[in-house]
Amino acid sequence: MSLLRFLGAHRAEFLALLLQHVLLVGASTAAAIAIGVPVGVLAARRPRLGAPIVWLANVVQTIPSLAMFGFLLPLPLVGGLGARVAILVLILYALLPIVRTTVAGIRGVDGALVEAGTALGMTPSQLLRQVELPLALPSIVAGIRVAAVIGVGTATIAAAVGAGGLGEYIFRGLSMVDPTVILAGAVPAAALALAVDGGLLLAERSLRGRRRSRRPVLVALSGIALALLAASAWSAASSGHGGDVIRVGSKNFTEQIVLGELIAQQIERATALPVERRLNLGGTFIADRAVRSGDIDVYVEYTGTADTAIFKNAVETDPAVVMARVRQQYAAAGLTLLPPLGFENTFAILVRGDDARRFGLETIDDAAAHTAQWQAGFGYEFLQRADGFPGLARAYALRFAAAPRAMDLSLIYRALAERQVDLIAGDATSGLIAAYGLVMLKDDRRYFPPYDAVPIARSATLLRHPEVRSALEALAGRITMDDMRRMNRAVDAERRDPAAVAHEFLGGLERKGPLEHVPPSKG
Repeated sequence: MSLLRFLGAHRAEFLALLLQHVLLVGASTAAAIAIGVPVGVLAARRPRLGAPIVWLANVVQTIPSLAMFGFLLPLPLVGGLGARVAILVLILYALLPIVRTTVAGIRGVDGALVEAGTALGMTPSQLLRQVELPLALPSIVAGIRVAAVIGVGTATIAAAVGAGGLGEYIFRGLSMVDPTVILAGAVPAAALALAVDGGLLLAERSLRGRRRSRRPVLVALSGIALALLAASAWSAASSGHGGDVIRVGSKNFTEQIVLGELIAQQIERATALPVERRLNLGGTFIADRAVRSGDIDVYVEYTGTADTAIFKNAVETDPAVVMARVRQQYAAAGLTLLPPLGFENTFAILVRGDDARRFGLETIDDAAAHTAQWQAGFGYEFLQRADGFPGLARAYALRFAAAPRAMDLSLIYRALAERQVDLIAGDATSGLIAAYGLVMLKDDRRYFPPYDAVPIARSATLLRHPEVRSALEALAGRITMDDMRRMNRAVDAERRDPAAVAHEFLGGLERKGPLEHVPPSKG
C-alpha cells in the first residue's frame, strides 16, 4: 500500500493524530515561552541566580527523551499516561533554547540605549518592556524556533505513553515492520517540523528588519497562538466523555494491538459506551501501571507473564495454579481477571527452517549442542524476566558465541530470517513464523509457564458498567491459537490494518453464533 493510499484510507484518523501532535507541540511551546522568557530575563539581569537555572536546563537536555518519560511515569500528579506527562517532557526540552536566546538577546542590547532610557527617567520595568525586550525579540524568536522544531520531533515519542500524535503511526509501523505505516507518521512529522521552522524563520528575519515590520509579525504570532488555544478547547470538548468512556490499552506488538482492537470493538458493539483506544503503550510494566492507575480500564495480559514478571512469583507450570494465584493477586489490587480468551501465547524458541532440517532440530535440547557457534537475539523484556533468558540458559545449559543481541520484538523475526542471528525467542502465535519459514522448537523440559491470554479490567469499571463485563465474557474461549496466528499474519505479512482484521474476526464470530448483546447502561 502506497503512502498516499494509506493516508487516504485513514484520513479521519490521520487528521486527528496530526491535530493531537500540533496541540502537544503548541501547548508545550507556549508554556515554555511563558516560563523561559522570564527566567531568561532573570538570568541576564542576575547572573548569580541565573547560572544554576541555565545549568539545570542543560542537564535536562542530556537525558534521553525515552528515559525522561520513564522517570516521570511513576510520579504522582505529573506522571501517568497521556498528554499531561508528554507536555511536561516537551516543556522541559524546550526551556533551554528559549532561556539561552533570551539571555543572549537581553545582554546583546546596546548599553548606550539603556543608559539613554535611564537618563530619560525610565524605570527598570519600562526599560525592559520598551527597550530591551523589543530589541531582544529576534533572538527570542530564534530560540522559540529551535524549541518548536525539537518539540515536533520529541512529540513522536509521546505516543509510547498514550499521548497520541503522529508517533502512533511510527510505533505501529515498527510493531508491524511496515515501512508505509512508519512513513505515515515520519513524513508528516518532518513536514510539520519544516513548516514550523520556515514560518518562525520568516518571523525572525522580519523582526531583524525594519521596526515597522514587527507589528504584523506579532499579530500573526498572536493569531497562531489563539488558533492553537481554540483547537485545544475544541479537542477537549469533542473528546470529553466524562467518566463514562472506556479506555482500552495494549502493549507494543502486533498481537496486542489486534487484541486491543478486538476488545474495543466488542465493547462498542455490545454497549452504548464510547471507547478510547490507548494502544501500543509499551511493555508489560507500562500497561500494568496504566490499568492500576486508571489511565486505562482494560487490556489483555498473559497469565505466565503476570505471575512471574508482574507479581514476581516463582515459575509454576500448572495452568490452574497460575490462574488461581494471579486472579487472587489482581483482586487484591482492585483488578479483575476475566475468563481466558481461548488461546495461549507462550514464548517460542525459533530457528530457521533450513537449520532445523540440516541439524535435525526438534527440541531446545537439540539446539543446545549447536549454540556455542550461534548468535542469539532476544527482546528487551525476555533478557530480564524471571521466565526469560537467564532461567532458560540455566535449564538447557545454553552457551552462545557472544552475548545475546537485544532488539525490539517487531524486528527479531526478520533478523533471524536474514541471518543476523541464529536463534530467537518470539511469540508462539506470531504470523511471521510461517511467513519467514521459521521452526518452533519444543520446550521439552517444560521450562516456560502457561501464558493464557486473559483480559484484565479495573473492578470499579466493571461494577459501574456491568455490561462491559458481559461484553468481554462473550469473547471467552472464542479465540483459538490458529485464529490468533491468522490475524497476526494478516497484519504482519499481508500488511492489513489491525482494526479491519479485528472487525472481520468479530463478524465471523457473529455468523457462527451471536455475541451476546447487552442493553446500554442507564447510569
